[in-house]
Amino acid sequence: MQLKEIYDFLDSISPFELQEKWDNSGLNIGSFESEIFKIYLSLDIDGELLDRVEAGSLIITHHPLIFGGLTSLDFVKYPSNLIRTMIKKDIAHIAMHTNFDKTHLNRYVFEDIFGFNVQNGSDYICKSNGNWTKDELINIIKNSMGLEHIKVINPKDNIKSIALITGSGASMIDDINVDCFLTGDIKYHDAMKASAQNMMMIDIGHYESERFFADILYKHLEVLPILAIISNSKNPFTFIK
Repeated sequence: MQLKEIYDFLDSISPFELQEKWDNSGLNIGSFESEIFKIYLSLDIDGELLDRVEAGSLIITHHPLIFGGLTSLDFVKYPSNLIRTMIKKDIAHIAMHTNFDKTHLNRYVFEDIFGFNVQNGSDYICKSNGNWTKDELINIIKNSMGLEHIKVINPKDNIKSIALITGSGASMIDDINVDCFLTGDIKYHDAMKASAQNMMMIDIGHYESERFFADILYKHLEVLPILAIISNSKNPFTFIK
């Protein structure tokens, strides 16, 4: 397929115009006139993934490889080292980031992974009301995501309302009024703020909460006359017991 055809299909299921102003979803590397022979789906791009990807392919990721302005291409440093490999192998790259969060990812994790029902919310935010004990809610998160340990801020014995933003959503804490907020990458000062505002937070991890991106998109791409392969990048963190 021509790259432009694939791009237009992706735009039809998750419009790129929905992305945030600071985001760089869409075509990061490649030409719309290029012929694509295979598609690879991943959360991110890393060196091990590029070793597996065949020349003339398209990598569709959640996170853009080019994030912010590039002032130079130092081939020793990230992301220039990966860009160099991709150009040599004629590998194109499209990112579906904040647009896909809004149309697919957050709701999928909230409903299909955790088993909650979206009762209200907007853009990234999925909300639901109910009645959970602290242990019930923590066990749902741990068992659904296969986590042995999770960080909890300001634990409450009874939770009547929850909200979720996958990835890194703690900066939106002022827009969320619930008993418990589920998100990843919770920083120290986010935790201090949540405690001061009497909000419980559970850190569900950045990679852990977004790793379903490729599985969701794969189901949509099955209608296209081109092979799509789930070939996720690895979690950059190693957890040592």
